[in-house]
Amino acid sequence: MRVLGPGELGEGERERWRELRAATDAPRNPFMEPEFSVAVARVRPRARVAVLYEGAQPVGFLPYERGALGQGRAIGLGVSDCQGAVLGPGVALETDELLRGCSVSSFAFDNLEADQGLFVPYAAEEHATYVIDVEKGYETYESVLRTQSPKFLKTTLAKERRLGRQAGAVRFVFDERDPAALRTLMEWKSAQYRRTGRRDRFAQEWIARLVGRLAGTRAAQCTGTLSVLYAGDRPVAAHFGLRSASVLACWFPAYDPEFAKYSPGLVLHLRMAEAAAAEGIGMLDMGRGPAEYKDSLKTGELAVYEGAVTRPGVGAALHRLSREPARRAHGFVRTRPRLAALAARTLKGAARLRRS
Repeated sequence: MRVLGPGELGEGERERWRELRAATDAPRNPFMEPEFSVAVARVRPRARVAVLYEGAQPVGFLPYERGALGQGRAIGLGVSDCQGAVLGPGVALETDELLRGCSVSSFAFDNLEADQGLFVPYAAEEHATYVIDVEKGYETYESVLRTQSPKFLKTTLAKERRLGRQAGAVRFVFDERDPAALRTLMEWKSAQYRRTGRRDRFAQEWIARLVGRLAGTRAAQCTGTLSVLYAGDRPVAAHFGLRSASVLACWFPAYDPEFAKYSPGLVLHLRMAEAAAAEGIGMLDMGRGPAEYKDSLKTGELAVYEGAVTRPGVGAALHRLSREPARRAHGFVRTRPRLAALAARTLKGAARLRRS
């Protein structure tokens, strides 16, 4: 095993990473591609990748970040929606040996892939990530929606038509390259975070810089994709995410609150699904975390896991003290709908007080 910065990987090693990833049965999520790790490393100096060998041949890669006290975490933890190691078939590995080779006392994850057999036994919680299947084309997806939520589809399409009549012709761009549109999306999203009492991710410089770098990333299995819904010449909803040849990872959606009565975010997602299907993409991954719009749009769910594997010692104790109390508190609230609703109202109330 050797450990280096993701940007230090040679093209041969990156290609081997892609080959190993392609050989798995897991969806080709762009967060698991070398380009994402390289982009994170540009804004997170402690990003690393462990390269595992059999003889001279790489047989596995684990991208991670190492904290100042030696605690490890999945690369991009907090924003990455798919995590884990990329391993060749039959690679035998002990977690204690892996952590020692990475010089970390723990490896924390919050969106671990379901087939990550090396780490799943150490998961503390299982979550659902919501997906839209367009493998058979957008028309088939629409027919599914007509069956499972006919009122939702009819109402959303009617709002799209009304938006066109009252605000200007509706136009959708799947891969918008205008930097001004990305800035607008980030402003909307920051305002949404503050309005709902959530932590503003774009107030963290590294996240804003990461999105900027990924917006310019153009690789076969990891392309930054900004989608924008326009009414006339005015953007009314937008989304930035990553796409591979088969998966569109939905990441940062937002809309202009002035147009909320038209449900532009829902319209945007329908048009994204249509455009993705036309590009040959088979799945849109909307990420974990329940939301009413996800329930309306989804065709299925995949499992992801949260937890950590640790080595015995002080580092493991530090991990438990720093992360476990908050994780357990969040888990307690999530599993109790009335508490979750109360928490959401409290966050919004606190946000209103801060703005007043």
